[in-house]
Amino acid sequence: MKRKGLSALLMIALISMCTLYAGGLYRQKASSRILVAYFSATGTTETLAEYAADILDADLYEIEPEVPYTEADLAYYTDCRADREQRDAAARPRIRGRVEDMSKYDTVVIAHPIWHGQAPRIISTFLESYDFSGKTLVSFCTSHSSPLGSSAASLRRHLPSDVSWLESRRFARGASRAEMESWLDSIGLEAEEKVGQFDFDSRTVLLNSGYRMPIMGLGTYALDHDSCVNSVVSLLENGGRLIDTAYMYGNERAVGEGVRMAMERFGIPREDIFVITKIYPSQFDRPEAAIEMALEKLDIGYIDMLLLHHPGRGDVKAYRAMERYVDEGRIHSLGLSNFYVRELEEFLPQVRIAPALVQNEIHPYYQERDVVPFIQEKGIVVQCWYPLGGRGYTGKLLGDETIRRIARSHGVSSAQTILRWDLQRGIVVIPGSSNPEHIKENLDLFDFELTEAEMEMIEKLDRGEKHDWY
Repeated sequence: MKRKGLSALLMIALISMCTLYAGGLYRQKASSRILVAYFSATGTTETLAEYAADILDADLYEIEPEVPYTEADLAYYTDCRADREQRDAAARPRIRGRVEDMSKYDTVVIAHPIWHGQAPRIISTFLESYDFSGKTLVSFCTSHSSPLGSSAASLRRHLPSDVSWLESRRFARGASRAEMESWLDSIGLEAEEKVGQFDFDSRTVLLNSGYRMPIMGLGTYALDHDSCVNSVVSLLENGGRLIDTAYMYGNERAVGEGVRMAMERFGIPREDIFVITKIYPSQFDRPEAAIEMALEKLDIGYIDMLLLHHPGRGDVKAYRAMERYVDEGRIHSLGLSNFYVRELEEFLPQVRIAPALVQNEIHPYYQERDVVPFIQEKGIVVQCWYPLGGRGYTGKLLGDETIRRIARSHGVSSAQTILRWDLQRGIVVIPGSSNPEHIKENLDLFDFELTEAEMEMIEKLDRGEKHDWY
């Protein structure tokens, strides 16, 4: 569950950037290590390049000639510009602009049309403009009728001997996205795993700390000892692996007891279970003692993630102590709870290890539509407490007619509808419950999907209605 590694992805923001250089479009996705570079004179190649970039979650760069090709330039067999360039093996049409940092890419996909049986000479210009040593390259071409021929072999002559060249492919005009996806899969190219991107197959998210965290679990606020133990065991028995507790909940010992009981009863490895706890502002003046107390109460070897419960005097001091425990391996990931834009802007520059998670109140009546993307764009995962409205408000939210109507259309409960809405926003859910049937139901979120229209219907329920003071 918590596979360490992927260091190149750590601390990476997820925000996409779209930049117009002197030469063409350069669409960057900040963490991508794959580049799709294309030359398209008529638009056919451009469409397929966009498919490839989207499938691979890659950066997209247009190879744009300094002197654009006109319709007359492409009137083949009339001694037009294209005819002359293709006859001259030394022709190197100049390119406008450059790829900003070619060194960051491990893989480069080259897309081009076929002119007179070969790649346009501008592709040779591009390949000779950068050092591709040690990279993986692959090309695909578009052609109405011409075969791939020797174009790929010709391009390889421009590259260092240590370049790994994958099998190339010709696509006819009108080729589909599915065809592109099938080809990329056949040669072993796939999108890189992104920090903060939910994997609905494994039901986990990669944190900026390099660990994996389940995207749904159990909140234990207000559960007494026995109820907490039983709820934790029920969650783990039904496939859940994420448990949230805190010093102020008074049930860290119960969480640890439930985890140990389930590990023994069901044979679950400790590394598959993810436990979050929090230290309270009243503990910030002696953070080491607070951390040691949490480790002792849980008694599960290490803490998967430790949060500051909310901002308070001495929060930076406490967090820096938490950083030292990360260095020692006794805490794996750090996070914050009840931090919003202003608090984060003040706090983040003062710490060494970026928080992997921010946990806030979020539900359909209080959606944080400005706060959530602000956090996510920093490569920090968002988790919601009170996803179903909170104690005293749950009945009202679950009975909302919009929620109920959407739930009926999918044959699920109102609670499942709300939790799925959170997941589709990229928000981790930890609904609290002591009812085994509800705990099981709250994990069953992957056999249906809300439509864009349904997501918008729930979005319109936002009232800015906060149900707790944090």
